[in-house]
Amino acid sequence: MKPLAGLRILEFDGLGPVTFAGMVLADLGAEVLRLTRDGDAGAPVFADVGGAVLHRGRTAVGVDLKDAADQARVLALVDSADVVIEGFRPGVMERLGLGPEVCAGRNPRLVYGRVTGWGQTGPLAHQVGHDINYIALSGALHALGEPDRPPRPPLNLIGDYGGGAMMLVAGVLAAVVEAKTTGRGRIVDAAMTDGSALLTSLFHALAARGLWSQDRGANLLDGGAPFYRCYACKDGRFVAVGALEPRFHAALMAGLGLAPDEMPQYDIANWPAHHARLEGIFATRDRDDWAARFEAAEACVTPVLSMIEAPLHPHNAARRTFVGHGPAQPATAPRFDGTAADPAAESEAISLDDALARWT
Repeated sequence: MKPLAGLRILEFDGLGPVTFAGMVLADLGAEVLRLTRDGDAGAPVFADVGGAVLHRGRTAVGVDLKDAADQARVLALVDSADVVIEGFRPGVMERLGLGPEVCAGRNPRLVYGRVTGWGQTGPLAHQVGHDINYIALSGALHALGEPDRPPRPPLNLIGDYGGGAMMLVAGVLAAVVEAKTTGRGRIVDAAMTDGSALLTSLFHALAARGLWSQDRGANLLDGGAPFYRCYACKDGRFVAVGALEPRFHAALMAGLGLAPDEMPQYDIANWPAHHARLEGIFATRDRDDWAARFEAAEACVTPVLSMIEAPLHPHNAARRTFVGHGPAQPATAPRFDGTAADPAAESEAISLDDALARWT
C-alpha cells in the first residue's frame, strides 16, 4: 500500500504545475479525480505530447464548470474530498462558484491547493506569464547560462515543477497533516516566484558571506570552477565533472594523468586557464572512453546521457528508474519500503455521475 492511500483529491485539470502535482500525488497513492473540460476526459489535452505520462494514475471526469448542474455535482464531490488542487489565474474559481470559501463552507476540513505563477496577491497576481518569466523575477534565471551569453532557461524545471508543483505538493501534505489534528483545512498559495526564490536560498547565503558573485560562470556551482562543469569529448558528446572535494579532485587529476600541483583546486585566478587545459584533454577521447576510465575512480565523472540513453544505463535499469512497455517513462519517486517502482496505473475516464457514485 502506498503512503497516500485513502486520500481523496479533486484536481481541476490544467497545464504545467497542477498537472505534475496531480501525477506526483497519484503516484504516492492518492485517489485523484481529474476534472476535465467536458468531452476531453477520454482525450486529455496535449495527450500526444505528455498526457500518457503526466495524466497517469488518475480518473478523468468530464465536466462543464459553467453549467449549474455540473457545478452542483462538483460541489457534492467536494463534500467527500480531502484536497482540491487548481492552477487557474486568481479569481477564476471564485467566478465559477467553486472558490475556497464556498468549498470550505461545505467541507471545513478541506485543503485547497492553488498554484500560480505570481501568487494570489501582489501587483502582478492577475498578469500573464510563463515559467521563464517567474524565474526571471525571482532571480533564479540570472544565474543560469554562460557568462558572455543571455541567461538560458533550464527547461521548465525550476518554475513550473520545482518552485510550483513540488511546493504545492509539500504545502498540501503539510496542511493535510494539520487538518487531521484540527479538523480545519487550509488554503495553500503556491506561487512559482516564491518557490523558485526559495530554491536559491543557498546562493543568497553564499552571497551574504561574499562567496558568490552575481557574474554568471564565475562561481563554484555555476560552471565557473573547472572541476564542476561539463566538457565536450572527441565524439561531440559530453562528460559531467563534479570533483568538489579535495580527494575527488585528486582522483580527477590522476585519471587525467596530471599531478595535483599542476592544477591547484582553488587557484581561482587561474580557473580560466585550468578550464581551457581540461577542455583540450577531454577532447582527446570519446565520452564512453572517459566514462570507462573513471567508472571505478572517486572523481565524480559521469557521462551526460540523453533522455533516450538514460533508461538504458545499467544503474537506472537496475533500479527501474524508468519503466513502461514501449517508450520508457520515469517511475514513481521517492521509493518506500514495500512499494514497487512502477508508475501508477494509466488514466481511466468515467462520467461525473459515476464519480459521484464512487465517492458518495
